[in-house]
Amino acid sequence: MAENKSILKVLAGETVAPPPIWMMRQAGRYLPEYRETRAQAGDFLSLCYNSELATEVTLQPIRRYGFDAAILFADILLIPEALGQKLWFVTGEGPRLEPIGLRKDYEALKNGDEVHDHLAPIYRTVGNLSTQLPEETTLIGFAGAPWTVATYMIAGRGTPDQGPAHDLKTKDVALFKAIIDRVTWATIEYLNRQIEAGAEVVKIFDSWAGSLSAEDFDNYCVDPIRKIIAGVKAEHPDTPVIAFPRGAGERYRGFHAATGADCVALDDGVSPEWAAEHVQPDGCVQGNLKSSHMVTGGQTLIDETRRIVEAFSHGPHIFNLGHGITPDADPANVQLMIDTVRGG
Repeated sequence: MAENKSILKVLAGETVAPPPIWMMRQAGRYLPEYRETRAQAGDFLSLCYNSELATEVTLQPIRRYGFDAAILFADILLIPEALGQKLWFVTGEGPRLEPIGLRKDYEALKNGDEVHDHLAPIYRTVGNLSTQLPEETTLIGFAGAPWTVATYMIAGRGTPDQGPAHDLKTKDVALFKAIIDRVTWATIEYLNRQIEAGAEVVKIFDSWAGSLSAEDFDNYCVDPIRKIIAGVKAEHPDTPVIAFPRGAGERYRGFHAATGADCVALDDGVSPEWAAEHVQPDGCVQGNLKSSHMVTGGQTLIDETRRIVEAFSHGPHIFNLGHGITPDADPANVQLMIDTVRGG
């Protein structure tokens, strides 16, 4: 099947023209069909755990746009919930969890097969997709990186500077490291089960990597991702892994080698020309159009899309956004981007 799938070719090191394309959050609120299905589910978490509806929303952007990959519809905070932390979503504000700030909170977390029992609907969604996607479409599974997931677990919500996690790291580093280790273990298990269910590629999202600096970046971004990739490769050596240390800046350089990632996804904080010189020589890169262009469109979208394609044209590249598409994006601009990538 790999010979029919451009993303798998690129992840194996080939240069493909035009580059394959998909978008982070491509199944999302900018699509009217998604909003209808989400209303049918009742709320976001119910949609994640309803295998039939989660399959449907994953397929919707494939039907509409013919992307080269579909990414599993789920959420990075399903891992904390599977570990036993209460999770809910507040409309207009985002996720909430019961914060972990004490040793007793950590000791209450789960660490056995009951984690997989909780996540069984997600594995069913992956299995559904593996049989329902077009044969040329690659199926990507994913999870959040331990640092990013831990910031939510510790604060109980998203925060502008991940301050509560940084505070715990300073006040009780043993507890902080224990949380990171538990999430690392669960993430290896989770991704391996996704692969066994049919995922052909997995991606690790470290959305808050940019708030780590110096030694902390090595200890809490690089090292956990390296362990996860090693754990995945030990069971599934031929499954490619994409890593996304958002906000890494200069630290994108060398990230392939430091973690074992087959592909490094880039945010829009680095120029494609810089990344082509300093990151792409080490392996496949993914990215990195500004998400705002999906709102504004026009000639600027066309010009920036062509710039990225040209900059990365001499090595393996997956075209994508530098972050997830936003709810206010215009679906017509997505089609314009795709047409520009594929038609010049």
